[in-house]
Amino acid sequence: MSDLQVRPRPASMGEPAARGRFGEFGGGYVPESLVPTCHEVEDAFRDAWRDPGFRSALDTLLAAHAGRPTPLTPAWRLSAELGVTLLLKREDLTHTGSHKINNVLGQALLARRMGRPRLIAETGAGQHGVATATAAALLGLRATVFMGERDVERQALNVFRMRVLGAEVVPVRTGSRTLKDATSEAMRHWVGATADAYYCVGSVVGPHPYPWMVREFQRVIGDEARRQCAAELGSGVPDLVVACVGGGSNAAGTFAGFVDTSARLVGVEADGGASVSRGRVGVLHGARSLFLQDDDGQISEAHSVAPGLDYPGVGPEHAYLRDLGRARYHTVSDAEAVGAALRLARTEGIIPALESAHAVAWVIRAAEAGELEPGSTVLLTLSGRGDKDLTALMELM
Repeated sequence: MSDLQVRPRPASMGEPAARGRFGEFGGGYVPESLVPTCHEVEDAFRDAWRDPGFRSALDTLLAAHAGRPTPLTPAWRLSAELGVTLLLKREDLTHTGSHKINNVLGQALLARRMGRPRLIAETGAGQHGVATATAAALLGLRATVFMGERDVERQALNVFRMRVLGAEVVPVRTGSRTLKDATSEAMRHWVGATADAYYCVGSVVGPHPYPWMVREFQRVIGDEARRQCAAELGSGVPDLVVACVGGGSNAAGTFAGFVDTSARLVGVEADGGASVSRGRVGVLHGARSLFLQDDDGQISEAHSVAPGLDYPGVGPEHAYLRDLGRARYHTVSDAEAVGAALRLARTEGIIPALESAHAVAWVIRAAEAGELEPGSTVLLTLSGRGDKDLTALMELM
């Protein structure tokens, strides 16, 4: 396993320091048998990211298949109610319905470049699994997706979508039967399948180089939003940039476009999965970061009405941004998230994923409490659409 060499870096969201470190966080805490594989993935990514041909192929897929650029939508009625200018970065309008497709297309191209014919993935809300199945079908690869049994039950539509696309969906019946356990099972499977399989990690978590690589694939969100804000606002820099945080990939991609500006960066966690707000330093799934733990250091179960936020940890770069004070993280309850989803639906005609609704809920709460300056501009990333959560909303209403 990797050592704990620490080499601090500024909050540029550039390349991590030696051994994949973001301050004290990150690294590659994997079994010895996976160390060469992680090095191989890092070398392949570095080579691909320098290759104009790879970048051009990815850009083509993002435009022609995923539907990029996604629009920046003014939330006119909700803005008027809150006294701010709320701009929505519409990742819910990508093909497959979430930001996950940005990262998966990049990793699937990388897997094909490395000669790996099969993708392994974990999924919670099902959106990463659907994106992985989609990319595999598009590029002629096979896909095996691990999903907690509880999530299989509450995201039955996404499970069906994955199977229609040709993916094998493996229910995980151990532990809490949610995203943490799906990730653990996927990593165990990877250990014995490195010869033909590529592990397509769904968020800015896991061992180096995944937190960095996934953020770079998701940076397209922030880069696009910054250009769009320039056209919409003139200055190009909103007062606040807000995104929900589970593992944290949509937030990392959004923040990367604005980290060098005066914009305040705000991540919003589920109250029952608030690893940045209430977690402690530990190691899980190959990286050192902040995790929910009991007094004995055992990983605690996370809970959220949004399956994609039902993870007891956060990507190491978010932990680093918190320690630097460059980003602030807040929590939102299940009830607030559901209320925010309904309010956005009824003011703007947009039904957000319950994950994204957490970010909407925080903006509503902060504006109505007078914590936002009147007239402030707020960029909020809608990471996904709410189709997958309609059954849950029906039961909760």
